[in-house]
Amino acid sequence: MTKPAANAAPAAPASYQSGFGNSFATEALPGALPVGRNSPQRAPYGLYAEQFSGTAFTAPRADSRRSWLYRIRPSATHRPFERIAAGRIVSDFTALASTPNQLRWNPLPMPQTPTDFIDGIVTMAGNGSPAAQTGGAVHLYAANRSMRARSFYNADAEMLFVPQTGRHRFVTELGVIDAEPQEIVVMPRGLRFRLELPDGSARGYLCENYGANFRLPDLGPIGSNGLANARDFLTPVAAYEDIDEPHELVAKFMGELWSAGMDHSPIDVVAWHGNCAPYKYDLRRFNAIGSISYDHPDPSIFLVLHSASDTAGVSNIDFAIFPPRTLVAQDTFRPPWFHRNVASEFMGLVHGAYDAKAEGFSPGGASLHNSMSGHGPDAATFEKASHADLSKPDVISDTMAFMFETRLVWRPTAHAMASAELQPEYFRCWQGLVKHFDPQRR
Repeated sequence: MTKPAANAAPAAPASYQSGFGNSFATEALPGALPVGRNSPQRAPYGLYAEQFSGTAFTAPRADSRRSWLYRIRPSATHRPFERIAAGRIVSDFTALASTPNQLRWNPLPMPQTPTDFIDGIVTMAGNGSPAAQTGGAVHLYAANRSMRARSFYNADAEMLFVPQTGRHRFVTELGVIDAEPQEIVVMPRGLRFRLELPDGSARGYLCENYGANFRLPDLGPIGSNGLANARDFLTPVAAYEDIDEPHELVAKFMGELWSAGMDHSPIDVVAWHGNCAPYKYDLRRFNAIGSISYDHPDPSIFLVLHSASDTAGVSNIDFAIFPPRTLVAQDTFRPPWFHRNVASEFMGLVHGAYDAKAEGFSPGGASLHNSMSGHGPDAATFEKASHADLSKPDVISDTMAFMFETRLVWRPTAHAMASAELQPEYFRCWQGLVKHFDPQRR
């Protein structure tokens, strides 16, 4: 057995480079990056050169994502994959008729037996398919054990993690990312990683994006500043493991899980350069935009990342947040208004309370309002906001909610519909909305 190198990933503190979509260059050993060429006849330190492509070779330069990796062994050095049980992971969303009813779930309970991230995933809803490379899936996960000598990659999708409890340590091929609740982590399609739990347990939300890679939205009339700033996105610097011990490599491929044995750790990239890399973002740094006169701007002002579709102006998936902010609009119903959308909304709550619901929507919980299903504030919130003193600002300071929005219907899974966490009485939160109409009183 070869001992871990002094700067191997488990011993290395997480260290980052700033910027979204940048072409980075980073090495864990001096001189490990070749100079002037990507694939020299003999790479420094006896490393292997390997290209990691996240887009088609012919993608426009602005959309192209790829990195060159210089690693101890090529990624091909593993034994054949064998299919294993997928647990509660679902990628076929056609088996169950989808309902137009509004749905809401309580938080996913923590497991009672030792469970790592892979085994703790529960699929709640999805659309499209990995085969068509469009649509996505929404999962919850709860784990109480770090992944040990076990790594994972997803060939079907880019993965957006929204931690809700517990610190997360993502030990990836390209470096280490430490994340906590109110931060997000995006893992490129195909990148190998393991999830360690410094606090012993963790829970969160996970969006699989089968379509185009997430990117920052255009700002349009907002101008050059606002929303999520590129400089606040952090990508890890190189860190590697040189460990010759049995490892399991788990792959998600065409909706199924597959396992292959390895005689070494796959976290063995000593240096890399390019722009296909994992990254994290602290949602508390989001620069919220809002009205300073009356009415609400559209909720696209809360957009953090989006995956474009083949239809201009319509996203495959949008990731929006509802962070701390100050509401000052005059002669305006300040909470989110009642609405029906062509888009479908899967919401989660990371922290605090959501200002459109008085009760029932807890941190770790989720709600689903599909295309053209009416929704909005509950009766208690409506009455309170309708009689609020608008001469004073509403300072919403203790909250962090988010939404996975898509042009397609989020189709709930059988598990989600039969789950003990499903709130069968959710519809009652609107039943207290009484008629105020009086044709004699304007």
